[in-house]
Amino acid sequence: MADIRDDEAVRVSSRASWSVRGLGLVLCGVLTLGSVAEALDLFRAAGIVLLNEQLLAAMLGVGLAALYLLKPARAAAARLSVPWYDWIAAGLGLGTCLYVAWNYESILDRLYLRPPETVALGAIILVLVVEGLRRTVGSFLFWFVLFFVAFGFFGYLIPGHFQGQQVAVDRLLIYLGLDSNGLLGIPLTVVFGIVIPFVYFGNLLERSGGAQFFTDISAALMGRYRGGSAKIAIVASSLFGAISGSAVSNVVSTGVVTIPLMRKAGYPAHTAAAIEAVASTGGQLMPPMMGAAAFLVAEFLERPYTEVVLAAIIPALLYYTSLFIQADLIAARDNLPRVDPSAIPKSVPVLKSGWPYVIPFAVIVIVLFGFNVRPQTAAMWAIGTLIPVGLFVGYRGQRMAVGVIVRMLGQTGAAMIQLLMVASMAGIVIGVLNITGLGFALTQAIITFAAGSKFLILVLAAAISIFLGMGMPTVGVYLLLATLVIPSMVEAGIHPFAAHMFAFYFGILSMITPPVAAAAFAAATLAECNFMRTGWSAVTFGWPAYVVPFLFVLSPQLLMMGSTTMVLLISLTALAGVWLISIGAVGHFAGRLGPGYRILFVVAGIGVLLPANAVPYGLWTDAAGAALGIVLILLRLGYGRRRAAAVR
Repeated sequence: MADIRDDEAVRVSSRASWSVRGLGLVLCGVLTLGSVAEALDLFRAAGIVLLNEQLLAAMLGVGLAALYLLKPARAAAARLSVPWYDWIAAGLGLGTCLYVAWNYESILDRLYLRPPETVALGAIILVLVVEGLRRTVGSFLFWFVLFFVAFGFFGYLIPGHFQGQQVAVDRLLIYLGLDSNGLLGIPLTVVFGIVIPFVYFGNLLERSGGAQFFTDISAALMGRYRGGSAKIAIVASSLFGAISGSAVSNVVSTGVVTIPLMRKAGYPAHTAAAIEAVASTGGQLMPPMMGAAAFLVAEFLERPYTEVVLAAIIPALLYYTSLFIQADLIAARDNLPRVDPSAIPKSVPVLKSGWPYVIPFAVIVIVLFGFNVRPQTAAMWAIGTLIPVGLFVGYRGQRMAVGVIVRMLGQTGAAMIQLLMVASMAGIVIGVLNITGLGFALTQAIITFAAGSKFLILVLAAAISIFLGMGMPTVGVYLLLATLVIPSMVEAGIHPFAAHMFAFYFGILSMITPPVAAAAFAAATLAECNFMRTGWSAVTFGWPAYVVPFLFVLSPQLLMMGSTTMVLLISLTALAGVWLISIGAVGHFAGRLGPGYRILFVVAGIGVLLPANAVPYGLWTDAAGAALGIVLILLRLGYGRRRAAAVR
């Protein structure tokens, strides 16, 4: 009898759990709908004129309510029911933020008076956001933001260079929780206003068969070549990663197909996982959509998003071309077979079935560059063209049901809650840096530590970005670098565009750099191999990605800055240098290379890789590297012909 009662209790608890989850997903759907409405400018069309802070406060309240309903206090705990304190937190978050949104103009008018109720509102929002950050991202960022909040309160007591300005408690709480220079600032604006529509588009594309189309067309184009399975992974991940904006989801989506293909072709498990992780991570660098952090780059630089897209073209091509080169050389060195012809789809049927999925991307490019619309509006244009394709055309029998469009609203919002908390955290940190003067002190400290050396500042920025990126999304890493490190880079004379792109790149690379390396971990799980070995293999395979950011800082021509002639010259020498170094690193060209040849190829590659306009005697180093590279290539080609003749 007791067992029957226990089973009934479990069933009741399970039903309650599902009903609460349903309520949470409804709130997440409201969050996505709010972003979609803002992108379509529906509020203004309906005669509702809102300040940006009002909209952000309202949507933050919806996100906080959903968070406390869906995320338990302990990450490992299963959410069978919502405890009373989470109901209170959810109600407080929604009620407080909606009150702020409704009365924001009145609050703004009396802000200088610091009324007690306004101080209380700021304090409640801060506490709920910090706890929400702990639940969604983990303890590292929780303690990180607590450190900055504590500095805001007590930083004036710290002696020496880092002493902060004394700020009254009530003023600090209002500034951080309610001001556009704090929590309700640029990071939250970009995540809510721009990122969510693009993520919604990516989710719809995947559910309508677009992800499978990209995988199939990659297999059709690359499967017949040497190292075809790895090249399929590279092409498919670059295409899908450009829309997903997440390295981990890219690995999971494409890796289930590409990793087994590589394993079947003879790649070791850790190598196959590493190739997939590196290829998926680079998807965030691929124009025209790129990752979420690219929109933040445009906002911080106060430049059109189209300029960020143009600047990213050459670095992205260098990134993926280097992966192709290495995949080809590894396949030749290890004599790996091509993909089984039976597993390669025919390109004509694939294109015939899937060509409509190209239309949304063409629409994005046309409206962004031709009509100069806002990025979020471009995303809505793409969604408008994708929905008919998904509903009525589909791909090889896979179509998108009408219900999917609705369900993806909730799932998109649920996926964005973590990013919403990270953006709120970044706003808090930015607010502390501004109001206490700590930002200026950090800038001067970094410049002093590096003795004014641009190279040392770059190395320091790279190390900080990889350290901060342990387990964090790329957006969070970039936001922290934009506030903590980039000002010192600009102060040291580095071009602002190059500084922000440098932070963007290294924020992405934290996904494959041990000891955390989230993308490498996901790939290793699929390949059922050792995670750390996969991580270090990913670093080895993706080595050019760690070099490219230094190159475009030294030579901004790689970011499309300068004359067409110089842009082409610098790009070609960089590509040649990557090729030569890859030959030396892999150890194969017209046969296996001995240690001497490998060292010489690396030396030649470094000589060519160094930008001629960025180092002393740059033209001479380029010429010497090119001459040595040509001699080595001719020697190896001659050796290959002699060996082939001997075999015959």
